[in-house]
Amino acid sequence: MNASHPGRRLFILDTNVLMHDPTAIFRFHEHDIFLPMKVLEELDQGKKGMSEVARNVRQASRFLDDLIAGARKQEIDAGLPLPAPNNGPSINSTSHGRLFFQTETLPKLLPGSLPGNTPDNNILGTALALQEKFPDSNVTLVSKDINLRIKAALIGISAEDYYNDQALEDVSLLYSGEESIAGDFWERHSTGTDVWQQDGRTFYRIKSPRPGHCYPNECLFIAGKQSFEAIVKRQDSEEIIIELCRDYRDHKHAVWGISARNREQNFALNMLMDPDIDFVTLLGTAGTGKTLLALAAGLAQTLDRNLYRDIIMTRVTVPVGEDIGFLPGSEEEKMTPWMGALMDNLEVLTQTEGGEWARAATDDLLRSRIHIHSLNFMRGRTFLNKYIILDEAQNLTPKQIKTLITRAGPGTKIVCLGNIAQIDTPYLTEITSGLTYAVDRFKHWEHSGHITLLRGERSRLADFASDAL
Repeated sequence: MNASHPGRRLFILDTNVLMHDPTAIFRFHEHDIFLPMKVLEELDQGKKGMSEVARNVRQASRFLDDLIAGARKQEIDAGLPLPAPNNGPSINSTSHGRLFFQTETLPKLLPGSLPGNTPDNNILGTALALQEKFPDSNVTLVSKDINLRIKAALIGISAEDYYNDQALEDVSLLYSGEESIAGDFWERHSTGTDVWQQDGRTFYRIKSPRPGHCYPNECLFIAGKQSFEAIVKRQDSEEIIIELCRDYRDHKHAVWGISARNREQNFALNMLMDPDIDFVTLLGTAGTGKTLLALAAGLAQTLDRNLYRDIIMTRVTVPVGEDIGFLPGSEEEKMTPWMGALMDNLEVLTQTEGGEWARAATDDLLRSRIHIHSLNFMRGRTFLNKYIILDEAQNLTPKQIKTLITRAGPGTKIVCLGNIAQIDTPYLTEITSGLTYAVDRFKHWEHSGHITLLRGERSRLADFASDAL
């Protein structure tokens, strides 16, 4: 291996980086990458199975095979040219950095504080040897393993997390879906404002001076006794068109018997009940009403308005505690234990008059129109005129959430629910979750909407427990 080009950095990739993102080798721009032999061995051990990790490992191995195909030993030792990140994994694109493999035995320089020949220690030893061999190069270990990065720092190795999979630099920058506007908004825009009604809805066209940047379907409000709530419908350099929200807090506008209890829930129901919005994301802690609002809006539009044929409920099956093992039955029966939230909310929505017989008849009707599917069988399917509810979406990777959303056919609406503070999938964080990724990437699209639910409405006991425990 030759020394890195001056000004370039040499990144040592841990196995979990390629397991998490097989395209990681194309994401380091002009810098060089080094793969220890231990990483290749761990990739070989992780290639079996049908899990997401195994698929990523096999894809990473195929990328490496494409890069190394036809190369001679001298070319491998000198470093294989890496394609430009923007052009994807094509070996014919412009070279940026180089990919180096461990082709020789490196001296073991581990301190006595790290005994044993574990895979992590082996990678740390490789990093120390490269630092010793190339003192003028900036050698950096990249790993998703926090403990490995801690050990690297303790023995003087520069270590970083893998940042390319992060949708945002900080979760506080995540789009909330609503924005407060000043109380003197109407005074400042009193001239050049048009108001009209269409199909029972009220619209405002506000011309220059430009009121500021807004996203499509962003929720605007003026707090106070005479509150104002509206949703942005269109904006360009000269004007902005906003639509006055329907007040779903009024029992006359209840959705399947459910009324909004706060401003955010009212915004959520306005987006859920709008057939022009194909994709809705609802974020919020436990008890904010995400599932209940999504299910009530789905039932109203499926059974009352006939906008959709069926409601499909799905979620990723990540257990909170120990896995209970094999579940018997069909796909829907296997998913039933994971759908406790669905059953709890259906119990609220089916509190009909008429006794046990009427309740049983309502349950049979709903179960004939509500179907439970597993994410494991979504690939290759196309859903036509369906209302899809994806619960616990914070546990999905960006690749998994893309797989689901691209299943939508004509007339289908997808609602993603989740709480990014409760992620159970290994190596996923608030800023790398597929739900965060979807919120950030869809905020510019005119047929999507997002709102973060802030206030719990479950019970006074649950509210107190959330604050006190």
